[in-house]
Amino acid sequence: MKIFSMTDVGRKREMNQDYVFATDESLGTLPNLLVVADGMGGHKAGDFASKYTVEVLKEELKHTLKDGPEEILKDAAQIANHKLIEKADEDINLEGMGTTLVAATVIDHTLYFINVGDSRLYLLNKDIRQLSRDHSLVEEMVRLGGINEEEARHHPDKNIITRAIGVKEDVEVDFYEFSLKKGDIILMCSDGLSNMIEDEEIFAIVKGARDIVEAGQNLIDRANENGGNDNISVVLAEPFSDEVSIW
Repeated sequence: MKIFSMTDVGRKREMNQDYVFATDESLGTLPNLLVVADGMGGHKAGDFASKYTVEVLKEELKHTLKDGPEEILKDAAQIANHKLIEKADEDINLEGMGTTLVAATVIDHTLYFINVGDSRLYLLNKDIRQLSRDHSLVEEMVRLGGINEEEARHHPDKNIITRAIGVKEDVEVDFYEFSLKKGDIILMCSDGLSNMIEDEEIFAIVKGARDIVEAGQNLIDRANENGGNDNISVVLAEPFSDEVSIW
């Protein structure tokens, strides 16, 4: 599997509160792992939340006694949630912190992933499909028929999320499973990318690049050109290639 990951502070923020991790080496029984986390909180809290959550997730995956990708990933996310809450209780400077989390693994020809928050996972081939579901206020409004997708994109409350790691004792974690085929490209990103570039343009940039390294760099460049309002994180993976490039 070929992997590229990159994160950028953007043009408006002083600190990068996103955190990415990507490896084609096994963690416990999982043969690989791709993660994007977008932290929220005070000056240092969001930065701590995203990194700490991913570090706990990795450690739990290495030592889990659970069986099957759904139970393994969900359990690790729940443990990360509890440990993040414990950290916030210990330090007033970390109070109110939280993070989105999208974490994926590819086993044989199947993609398994979990999602909490509004960081996204897309699958690209002949088109682009968002496989994850945003846990956000405006997405709930769309599902209830209050606004349409275009109105949601420009809604003033678009950044309010309804689920996050580190906020409630029991977080609801969505799990997905999809069959993969030759030519598929997995794209995971924080909303610093998806809020700055339309899905169709994301597709055109990825497909127009020589490889996923160039695609990832071009996506971040375009998000910055469009304003760079938030931190920007990208993980790209080609499941049926065996090279790895992590930045």
